[in-house]
Amino acid sequence: MLTCGGLSLSVAVQRTLVAQEETIVSGMSGRYAQALFGLAQETLSTDQIGADLKKFEELIAESADLRHLVRSPVFTAESQVKALNAIFAKAGISGVAANFIKLVASKRRLFAIGDMIRDYNKLNDRAKGVTRAEVTVAESLGDSHLEALKDALRQVSGGKSVEVAVKIDPSIIGGLIVKLGSRMVDGSLKTKLNTIRSRMKEVG
Repeated sequence: MLTCGGLSLSVAVQRTLVAQEETIVSGMSGRYAQALFGLAQETLSTDQIGADLKKFEELIAESADLRHLVRSPVFTAESQVKALNAIFAKAGISGVAANFIKLVASKRRLFAIGDMIRDYNKLNDRAKGVTRAEVTVAESLGDSHLEALKDALRQVSGGKSVEVAVKIDPSIIGGLIVKLGSRMVDGSLKTKLNTIRSRMKEVG
């Protein structure tokens, strides 16, 4: 049985699967993510688990063979867990994160690990008061422009910390598209969007 800190991951997952607590995540992936995040909080390892999950996600993105292992139904749970043991040993992924991923594989749910990692990150961000923004701009931003943008987005988000991922697309009209959390900053937030643009011009 996979355990960490005296806690059974299997029991934790089963306990969370039947819970109906309102949350920002939902569905099967959300329930597994809740179970993992609960253990992460109890073991004071939310950041370490997040880093290990990110490392595994990067490995999946880099390896077609690993993507096939994760997504294909032809592999047995036993063969997936065996392969994961070798991968984790080489990548230095251990502890709760490794045990969780192997548990997911043993439950024949490894195909959904990407969604589970996404939902874990949502729960971790909420606990830290972090909002993530995706910003598409027509041209690259200088450091001063980026800081001005972050400051404006913090105000839009109610003062929360904002992590910004910037994408450059010269074809966009207006020069700036913002997705803050799960919402698009569109016409209903026109004034705030104009404020962002004005601050970027002032800094420049």
